[in-house]
Amino acid sequence: MTEIRLRRSAWHALLPSLALGAVLLLGSCTPAAAPPPADSGQGSAGAHDQTAALQTAVDSGNLAAAQAAIASGADANARFADQTPLLVRAVKNEDTSMAAVLVKAGADVNAKDPIQDSAFLYAGAEGLDEILELAIAHGADVASTNRYGGTALIPAAEHGHTETIKILLEAGVPVDHINNLGWTALHEAIVLGDGGPGQVEAVRLLLAGGADPGIPDDNGVSPRDLAKQRGYEDMVKALDEYLP
Repeated sequence: MTEIRLRRSAWHALLPSLALGAVLLLGSCTPAAAPPPADSGQGSAGAHDQTAALQTAVDSGNLAAAQAAIASGADANARFADQTPLLVRAVKNEDTSMAAVLVKAGADVNAKDPIQDSAFLYAGAEGLDEILELAIAHGADVASTNRYGGTALIPAAEHGHTETIKILLEAGVPVDHINNLGWTALHEAIVLGDGGPGQVEAVRLLLAGGADPGIPDDNGVSPRDLAKQRGYEDMVKALDEYLP
């Protein structure tokens, strides 16, 4: 009996140590902390808000606000509700600084609005030369066409934008491209101009740039005859210099 009591005493003495070991063992088996939850979408919402802020800035011409929105993740290639690209809106606002900020942020210079104007095409048509050169430097498609099937060179010639014509010719815009009306840039400089100094110089620049004075319009009328019919004698003289 004495031996049994001694064994029981020894067992009871070991119980605290055994309990402590069990606690330590269980602690080592505790699962690792759960990973942080996946992105809840707040980042996307923030980018959306910044893009909306950029749209407002472009419309109002607020350059500082536009730069801040872009730095915070706004999409420079976003469009307004009417599907006009931000860059095209800036160009149509004749906002050169805003256009430069958007292009630097990656805006596509070839993106078109619903009436088929891109930053490049509109700048060429309206003689916005600084924006035009910016677009060309950032990959403008110089052979792209507008809603009339014409290149940027055709309306530039129509309006007598002589410096613009030089830029476009140097960039490699096809000089004899024919639009949906059956006219080249040379035809439009004659038919849709007023025969003034700007259009006369446009004709000279086009001819020097390789325009073919022998291409007739859809009615078979030559550029020389079109100029003659309108009494544009200075144009006739310029054309005669390039005719056989």
